Amino acid sequence: MAVEPKSLPDTIDRFGPHRAYSTGAFLQTAAGDEKLVKTHCCFCGQQCGIQLKVRDNAVIGFEPWEEFPFNRGMLCPKGVKRYLQGSHPDRLLHSYERDSMTASGFKSIPYDTALGRTAAEIARIQSKYGPQAFAVFGGASLTTEKAYLMGKFARMCLKTPYIDYNGRLCMVSAAAANKKSFGVDRAANPWSDILKAEVVWISGANIAECAPITTNYVWQARENGAKVIVVDPRITPIARTCDLFLPVKPGRDIALFNGVLNLMIENDWLDHDFIETHTNGFDKVAEHVHSWTPRKTAEVTGIAEKSIRQAAEWWGKAGTSFLMHARGIEHSTHGVQNCMGAINMVLASGRIGRENCGYATITGQGNGQGGREHGQKADQLPGGRDIANPEHRAHVAKVWGIEPEELPGVGVDCYEVFRKIESGEIKGLLSMCFNPKVSLPDNSYIGRMLDKLEFFGCVDFFMSETARHADVVFPGSLQEEDEGVVATAEGRVVKINKAVDCPGEAMQDWRIIQDIANRLGRGRGFQFQSPREIFEELRVASAGGVVDYAGITYEKIEKQMGVFWPCPTEEHPGTPRLFEPQSWNVVARGAGPFYFPDGKARFNVAPYTPPAEDVDEDYPLMLTTGRVVSQYLSGTQTRRIGPLVDQYPEPMIEMHPKLAKEMSLVDGDWATVESRRGDCTLRVQVVTTIRPDTVFVPYHWAGKRSINQVTIAAQDPISKIPEYKVCAVRVKKAVEPEYLRQYESQQ
Repeated sequence: MAVEPKSLPDTIDRFGPHRAYSTGAFLQTAAGDEKLVKTHCCFCGQQCGIQLKVRDNAVIGFEPWEEFPFNRGMLCPKGVKRYLQGSHPDRLLHSYERDSMTASGFKSIPYDTALGRTAAEIARIQSKYGPQAFAVFGGASLTTEKAYLMGKFARMCLKTPYIDYNGRLCMVSAAAANKKSFGVDRAANPWSDILKAEVVWISGANIAECAPITTNYVWQARENGAKVIVVDPRITPIARTCDLFLPVKPGRDIALFNGVLNLMIENDWLDHDFIETHTNGFDKVAEHVHSWTPRKTAEVTGIAEKSIRQAAEWWGKAGTSFLMHARGIEHSTHGVQNCMGAINMVLASGRIGRENCGYATITGQGNGQGGREHGQKADQLPGGRDIANPEHRAHVAKVWGIEPEELPGVGVDCYEVFRKIESGEIKGLLSMCFNPKVSLPDNSYIGRMLDKLEFFGCVDFFMSETARHADVVFPGSLQEEDEGVVATAEGRVVKINKAVDCPGEAMQDWRIIQDIANRLGRGRGFQFQSPREIFEELRVASAGGVVDYAGITYEKIEKQMGVFWPCPTEEHPGTPRLFEPQSWNVVARGAGPFYFPDGKARFNVAPYTPPAEDVDEDYPLMLTTGRVVSQYLSGTQTRRIGPLVDQYPEPMIEMHPKLAKEMSLVDGDWATVESRRGDCTLRVQVVTTIRPDTVFVPYHWAGKRSINQVTIAAQDPISKIPEYKVCAVRVKKAVEPEYLRQYESQQ
């Protein structure tokens, strides 16, 4: 029986989704045969192996998958409790349309009715305003098959250039820097290379909470004798066990990288042979960083000069090393520069392209790597091909059976889509598994733009905060209700296996997209009968590209427990470690290991620029945002899992005791964080693990508790990633918010 979302409006807006039934009691089923399905966790980019326990078409628990090489049975709290979302009472079992006459604002409608209305609105808008008046959003947690299909749907069926995805909020700064430096966008190494590194450098990555299994690799390296360096404004859990902590001011990371490289040059801690043989551009970078003395670096970064020298010495003198980073340096208006600065340190050391020496970006979203490789990114076609490149366009057009000129050109990032809605250029939007109402900065603006659309359709498995603005909502599928592949943070392509059927009238997402295409009368190319059929076309579309999946099959993935791309033929074993001499022939470069015509990596000058919004007299503090261990992204899933909510039930404002004393605040008091865009009133958590000039708030909550009411919409000019990690705020003492008092009086 369908569960009408009549209680969702108040519950979601004020306190998050229902959680009363998400403790496991409702999972009791009648006796029946149980089975274990080997698959992967639905959350972060580690994609840990897990076995789901299934009985009577319901996921009732899990068992460790100890043979899977990445996590060997280990799971974080989210992985352990992921199975509890499947039978949640908030699950969408029917299609819905907006109806102001109902208490919920929505009424259930037949799937065919939802399909007809959506197709009619797309046709109307495109007929009246042109193909480009309709936009598409995808998600970085979708399987790669779905991501591929979304790109094909936008460009071939709708003929619109405007498609982007929530991975725009994740790895795009690293992706751009990797392509500028290496010519390819992928972690250079498998995580196994961490284990015997003499130095592990972690910048802007709270791995103990955001990628907990990665912490185990770092700890094993430390037990093998490695020195661990952590760079962060907060003493995160991994920093508590590191050998050297560098408490950088938010937004100043490139200054640190430049300063360390200058000391490497000054002390001749360089691999001259590697620089000469395998790189270009070193002299310009060396000239640029010359002014970054330890004193200047310390002044800009807020890190003690002694610590900067120690970090440079450990890194410079190491025989083997591994550098990893995440959103801490990427969520910035100079995120690409930050990443290029980190890469410059790696290239100068020559420690890449060989065992136990590497560089990696820690992927935040479930398929953040695969989700952008095959076509739902604004400027990219399948195989990592460039949509502006005539040869690349011709290859994909041939696979799709169209002429190259039929493919639209480069689109825009997801935030720019909302600006185009504001200007009237975009009138309609179809979104799948993306919750921008919570996850984009300055999100009150996002809500206004969603309401301005002439038509907004949404595909999701819960009524997300964004879906509540939709005209039509389709009930999509959870990960365990479909099959397909994802690419992990390492670049390992793994297989998601179907464990249960979709409940009620919920439907696998790729079927919904194809049904819309067919109802539009544009069904050519959208007649796939299974994810396997989509994947087989994807293999052909990616063949010969930088992101080459041509030699990957479902069977090969199962046999090898994952295949690292590039993998150009079925005989090829895959490429766990990029840039090794034996990997040169993978893309027939011949000249050298890097993905440029001359085979050489590029040093890139990475100038320091301050954050888009720095502190001043009116807003004297820096706000930085991030995750907590029990929550994931916008919280659409994890805020519905009771044990995870209990672990961290509400967002809090972390502040140093010195700042708290100045503000006459104690632990548990209410305070308001205010910026030039908005404010957010939350409880205070006084900690000694943060800089006194910085406050931290996690971003997983919605409505009045959303810190993205406060954050700034400034973006990196290259990657277009927003600057979540620093904006200017002020904090003042407050009382319990009125919306909470009203709720408590009703209980």
